[in-house]
Amino acid sequence: MEALLEKIRVADQVTWRRWLHQHAELSFEEFETTAYIENLLRDVPNLTIERPAPTGLVATLHGAHPGKTIALRADIDALPMDELADVPYKSINPGVMHSCGHDVHAAILLGAVFALAEMRDNIHGDVKFIFQAAEEMPPGGAIALVEAGVLDDVDQIFGLHVFPMTKTGTVGFSYGAMTASSDLFDLTIKGRGAHAMAPEQSIDPITIGTEIIQSINNMIARRVAPTEAALVSWGQFTAGTVNNIIPHTAHIKASVRSRNPQVRADMERMIRDIIEHVTAMYGAEYDLDFQKGYGSVMNAKEEMDLVLDTAKELLGEENTYPMPQLMAGEDFSAYTEIKPGAYFGLGSGLAEDGYEFVNHHPKFIVDEDCMPVGSAMFVKIVENILM
Repeated sequence: MEALLEKIRVADQVTWRRWLHQHAELSFEEFETTAYIENLLRDVPNLTIERPAPTGLVATLHGAHPGKTIALRADIDALPMDELADVPYKSINPGVMHSCGHDVHAAILLGAVFALAEMRDNIHGDVKFIFQAAEEMPPGGAIALVEAGVLDDVDQIFGLHVFPMTKTGTVGFSYGAMTASSDLFDLTIKGRGAHAMAPEQSIDPITIGTEIIQSINNMIARRVAPTEAALVSWGQFTAGTVNNIIPHTAHIKASVRSRNPQVRADMERMIRDIIEHVTAMYGAEYDLDFQKGYGSVMNAKEEMDLVLDTAKELLGEENTYPMPQLMAGEDFSAYTEIKPGAYFGLGSGLAEDGYEFVNHHPKFIVDEDCMPVGSAMFVKIVENILM
């Protein structure tokens, strides 16, 4: 491990990460981020840089010998929130913060680029470094790269994500469906407003909305097997403005998550049926926008075995841990739908050491000591496949 860490530009990595953190940009708007990364990589020998999408880039290191093509991915976008973390490198862009660790991911991948460039003479094949835009906003940036053919010549793909409240530098592993599919729907119920004293003259969208919500909750409990992961979370239910008027419309927003593709399809069908029949029963109309989001990240056995063996080799078995299956969404799934791959966790600090806030929290911080470990994992994975 020590010999490999000597190849990682640790001090530069901190500089890169803090610059990215300060200049956080939203999904599909990562122009300054992309330019910064491209400028760092422009003079790396034997590295080809492509821009298959308006933001983000793909850099390919051409090994000295023929062989497989391995892809390594980092996302680069931030989230729409004001930063409350007490750090000297706070975001300078109001209302935008790297609260999911994508700045760390990008710095980790940059560290891997420079380390592997020095090892190029021993590489049998190519390495694609994917600095991907827009993981946080469906349809996500991954699908555009897939459609552009970035993965056409790739044999295997690997990615990671930092996890707080986990010992720094440990590696989490999971087989099969690591994340959930993540769909959304926006529903507008069109009823008929009335005075509060005459509810019989109304078609009450609040009553209809509550029945829809309860019916969908019951559907999860009684129409989906308890052994299956299935979740509908209600993010918004708004209607009306005053006490004595039954409103004309109501608006509902929800998130729909599952791991099994068949359960995902069944849930969408049942949600549509419930909305149609409940509104019809009351004589209401509705507009439904059901948005298909990311699928489940599927970790292939061979690739996850390689990640786990690499972690044990670098860090020792005591610094690996089985990850629980997550109900979060992640557009790395677009890659694992077409290529074998593995997506693993990287511990980024325990709560007792001050890293107590989860991803997407305005006080989210990361122990930067995890970064060289992440880079070393990427480098060693490539070494174990292509050298």
